[in-house]
Amino acid sequence: MDSLFFHPKVVHIPIALAVLMPLIAGGLTLAWWRGWLPRRTWVIAAALQALLVGSGFFAMRMGEESEERVEKVVSERLIHEHEEAAETFVWTAAGVLVLVLLAAAIPRERAALGLAAAATLGTVVVLVLGARTGEAGGALVYEHGAASAYVTGSGGAAPPVGAEEPDDDDD
Repeated sequence: MDSLFFHPKVVHIPIALAVLMPLIAGGLTLAWWRGWLPRRTWVIAAALQALLVGSGFFAMRMGEESEERVEKVVSERLIHEHEEAAETFVWTAAGVLVLVLLAAAIPRERAALGLAAAATLGTVVVLVLGARTGEAGGALVYEHGAASAYVTGSGGAAPPVGAEEPDDDDD
């Protein structure tokens, strides 16, 4: 599978979930604490956080498959910075998943709610790390030309930004 088309699609799943999880986890924690929803609804947070972590690991794998090809166009240092940011993001999200699962599993209500609150704070940290990772990845593509590693027929170089396409009109 061509990682040019796959990696950019996969990375949006964990980034989108990183944006949504503070709202979802916060809302579920509040609803649980206030008694608006039963404790078992916390499984929603667990499922979505697990999806964030799983898709994050998958996106990292797809990025690793692209790395050698992109290194021909972009500095290895810049790629490594993005890779390190992604690893920090995904491993921190995995740590938050542990908190989410503990909140679901611990029988003592007060302790479980405390863990849910801690997990909710953790989702905010994951959001910040996800933004940092996305910014580094976006810079690779839009500032440093990483996508040009996949352009064919032009010697591997992307057309200049703002270049006009030939006019096919016969006026």
